[in-house]
Amino acid sequence: QVQLVESGGDLVQAGGSLRLSCAASGSIFMINIMGWYRQAPGKERELVAAIYGVSSSYYADSVKGRFTISRDNAKNTLYLQMNSLKPEDTAMYYCAADPQIQTILDARLPDSWGQGTQVTVSS
Repeated sequence: QVQLVESGGDLVQAGGSLRLSCAASGSIFMINIMGWYRQAPGKERELVAAIYGVSSSYYADSVKGRFTISRDNAKNTLYLQMNSLKPEDTAMYYCAADPQIQTILDARLPDSWGQGTQVTVSS
């Protein structure tokens, strides 16, 4: 069992920045990939970014060049640095983790999820 707790969501103006955090606990030795997803009202949940292996990462086209995913293994914490935020980035952001790298990369739903943190970008 892996527990994930997100934090850092807030209301921010367009062009601003936020850093989301996700603290992992429990059977973290099982985790081989972690990702950030988001879901806006009326829209499907989408993968924003993922990190796996030594230093491999994936970004959705909509956030490339603006968002950076990183992790601190000593703190068991995943981060998402979000810069140049746009109103269309408004969503609930979820942290997720899975033992299988291909689960997330193949667009299947990972095993473990956090409760989400709200990001609202005003124009």
